[in-house]
Amino acid sequence: MNSKVFVSGCFDMLHSGHVAFFNEASKYGDLYVGIGSDKTISELKGRETINCEAERLYMINSIKHVKQAFVNSGSGIMDFEDEVKSLKPDYFVVNEDGYSPAKETLCNELGIELKVLERIPEAGLPKRSTTDIRTSDNCLLPYRIDLAGTWIDQPYVSKHHPGWAITLSLEPIIEYNERCGMSTSTRNAAKRIWPHYLPIERPEKLAEILFKYENSPGSELISGAQDAIGICMPGLVRHHYNAEYWPTQFESIHDESILSWLEEHIYLVLLWPRKNGLDLLKETYINKENIKALTDASEKAWKAIQQKDLIQFAEAFGSSFNAQKTMFPAMVDKDINVAIEKYKNDALAWKLAGAGGGGYLILVADKPIKGAMRIKIRRKDSV
Repeated sequence: MNSKVFVSGCFDMLHSGHVAFFNEASKYGDLYVGIGSDKTISELKGRETINCEAERLYMINSIKHVKQAFVNSGSGIMDFEDEVKSLKPDYFVVNEDGYSPAKETLCNELGIELKVLERIPEAGLPKRSTTDIRTSDNCLLPYRIDLAGTWIDQPYVSKHHPGWAITLSLEPIIEYNERCGMSTSTRNAAKRIWPHYLPIERPEKLAEILFKYENSPGSELISGAQDAIGICMPGLVRHHYNAEYWPTQFESIHDESILSWLEEHIYLVLLWPRKNGLDLLKETYINKENIKALTDASEKAWKAIQQKDLIQFAEAFGSSFNAQKTMFPAMVDKDINVAIEKYKNDALAWKLAGAGGGGYLILVADKPIKGAMRIKIRRKDSV
C-alpha cells in the first residue's frame, strides 16, 4: 500500500504555487487535501473567500497530484484534527508559513511524520502565493510587530514611569491571522480609510489619523497608539509615552544595513489566535518598579539594534517580554510555555506579538530556525 500524505490549508485563488506544493507533497505517497471551510477562513483571516468551499473542492480534486480532497469539519487553525485521526496519514506536509507547534504536537501524538517544505516554484514559473495575487491588485497595507515596550502606550501604564515602545512595520508577504498580535484590527480600520495602500506623505500624520479614527469619541476601550504607528510609519520606530495616549516624541531608523540585519535575525511562528473572552487585565501588577524594567529593556534594545549587537539585543528583547509577563501574567499560559520551550535551543530570545494570549511567537536567533517564517520590513519608499 502507498503511504498516505495529508496537507491542509485555505487554497483560495488556486495558483501554480499550490500545484507545486501538491506535487512536492505527493512524492511522499497518496495525497489527501483538507481545505478550510468558508466559515473557518472568515474567522481566521477576517475576510470572505474569493472562491467558496464547493468551488475550491472541485478544483483541487481535479489536480492530478491529489488523491482526494475534502472540507475539514472543525474550526480554527486545527480544523483538520478529526480528519487526520480518521485518515491516519504517514506524513503531514506543511510549508514554512503553515507550520505551528500545535501541528507538531498532534503529529507526535499520532505517530505521524511532519515534513516542512520550502516554497519552490516549478521550473520557469515565478514564485507564487495567494497573498502575492491578492495584494497585486487589492490591499498593500502593512502589518506591525512590537519589539519592546509593549503596553507602555497605555496611560494607566506610562503614568507610573514614562518610556519608549519600539515597533517594526512589515510588508504583507503573507496574510497574517486575526487576533494574533499583528495589529489586524487596526489594519482593518485602516482599510476603511485607505482600501488598497497608504498615502506616502507624512506617515506620522497618517498614524494620528488612523489612531483617532479607530478610537472614536466615547470608545470604552482605547487601542494603543503603537498599532497605528507600526502600520503607518515605515522602518523601525520608537515612540515615547508619558501618561498620554499619543507619544511625546518619535525616533526612526531607516538605515538599510540595520533593517537587513533585523530581517536576518527575527522570525515568526504561528501559535493560535487569542481565545475569545480572554481577559488579559484580570490580574495585573502595574507599578513603577515593573514598568521601569519594561522601559529599561526597551532602551537597551534600541541601543543594541543601532550597534547591531545581537547578544545585547536578545537580552533586552527577552527582558522586555519578562517585564510584560510580570505586569500581565494572563499573557501566557501552560500551552504557550510548552510552545516556547521547543525553541529554547534554537533561539536567543522570544516574546509574543502584541498583548499575548496566543498569536505569533517572535524569535530572535543567530541562524535560521526550521519551521519559522522570515519577515520583510517595510522601507521608507514603499507604498
